[in-house]
Amino acid sequence: MAQLAHRPIVVSNRLPYVIQREGERYRAVPGSGGLIAALLPVLRGMGGAWVGWSGMAGEDPGLQQALDEAGDGRFSMHAIMLSKEEVDQFYHGFANEIIWPLFHDLASLCNFVPAYWQAYLQVNRRYARAVFEQAGECSFVWVHDYQLMHVGAELRRLGHTGPVAYFLHIPFPPVDLFLQLPWRRAIVRALADYDLLGFQTLRDRRNFLQCLQALIPETSIAGRGQVVQVRIGERRLRVGHFPIGIDYAGVAGAAASEAVAERVRELHKLLPDRTLILGIDRLDYTKGIPLRLHAFRNALERYPELRTKVTLIQVVVPSREPIPSYHDLRLQIEQIIGRINGEFTAPGNWVPIHYVFRSLDHLELSAYYRAAGIALVTPLKDGMNLVAKEYCAASIEEDCVLILSEFAGAAAQLRGGALLVNPYDIEGTADAIQRAVRMDRAERLRRMRKMRRDAQRRDVFWWVDSFLKAAELPEAPAGIGPTPTPHPALANQRVGGAF
Repeated sequence: MAQLAHRPIVVSNRLPYVIQREGERYRAVPGSGGLIAALLPVLRGMGGAWVGWSGMAGEDPGLQQALDEAGDGRFSMHAIMLSKEEVDQFYHGFANEIIWPLFHDLASLCNFVPAYWQAYLQVNRRYARAVFEQAGECSFVWVHDYQLMHVGAELRRLGHTGPVAYFLHIPFPPVDLFLQLPWRRAIVRALADYDLLGFQTLRDRRNFLQCLQALIPETSIAGRGQVVQVRIGERRLRVGHFPIGIDYAGVAGAAASEAVAERVRELHKLLPDRTLILGIDRLDYTKGIPLRLHAFRNALERYPELRTKVTLIQVVVPSREPIPSYHDLRLQIEQIIGRINGEFTAPGNWVPIHYVFRSLDHLELSAYYRAAGIALVTPLKDGMNLVAKEYCAASIEEDCVLILSEFAGAAAQLRGGALLVNPYDIEGTADAIQRAVRMDRAERLRRMRKMRRDAQRRDVFWWVDSFLKAAELPEAPAGIGPTPTPHPALANQRVGGAF
């Protein structure tokens, strides 16, 4: 087994275990998602650590005991405690009312409250102090996502001299949008304090480098390929693009189970003699759900032969409901679905849209993926969108079609097989739905097989290895990779995100 040269410390907004209270005690339950599936084996094998928020407001001494028991001595977890005010101002405020909409090209939705910035800095310092207590010169610190951009800079201020890397899971905006951020220079300089910066796509890397040059004129860039070299005075760093993958073997294995096959048969029995079209998204305005629904209505109107022959199953997973804009979005979605069903529902048990508003367990999710002849994945902007890749992995019969937004990061990898659409183009998306329904079987198989090969070759374990190699570290230990049997990576997952 190859050994990492540095002890890994993973830093993310949330810990990889979910804390549940049972009477007077806490229990740590494994979380889900590709990032957790890929990195926990590395930490267990190397004796690493994971630092993140527990998901609870306030402090409780029993919490750390539950985390220690879950780590089982092979790796450690360290909970960041946040007050309710910090959760409101740092997480709901700065992260989700400023950075999230701005980085998804929706600056009009930003709420640039100065207090949010101060809370963001305060919480990032707390993360950095927790990491610093765990790290030594032989530690490799890997920070994740938009909530924690300043952790590397704060670590440097504390005196940490070991390698520190960062990966952004969401898009990075173009320079004209980023310049609207009041704290733009401070954030760019903080990102430049990392030794390696990773982005999802070449587009995101290019946007960041242009922002860097606009705000720090002494920046010079050299090299080409996946990783380039950046110099700012005496400071040197590497910047690359690393498209994150899924646990392909886990998703495909779960879809192939007899339990999922039985659920698929039940779905087809309930909705017989029609093509099932699947939309599955976390509740978020970046997912383009209202425009997708309008496109589906347009397809029914302009292509009447589709009526009674297709059913859209739209799954919306609850998310960030305390934020007013998300509550309003839910109402908007439900009103559009009500109008479409009221207009087109026909006697004889045909309803155009079946709407599900809740989280799915792994059996349901796998069954929906496998049963759907068409998947509509049409975000307005996405760092990657793992739902697109999971749909391909779970489509083991391969006789199906992916309709994918050209603004999803996954489009760069899957463009050879997916039908790419502009989600703002309602008629164009409607045309793609009609084309997918009419596509002959040979073309469906050819397209899906290509996408499945791409998703399998560049899975989440490939992503970890490629990032560690770019950080000039040995690849993950031998034997760390897809598990031979299906694992619950899909259970209660946060749909469409890395973690």
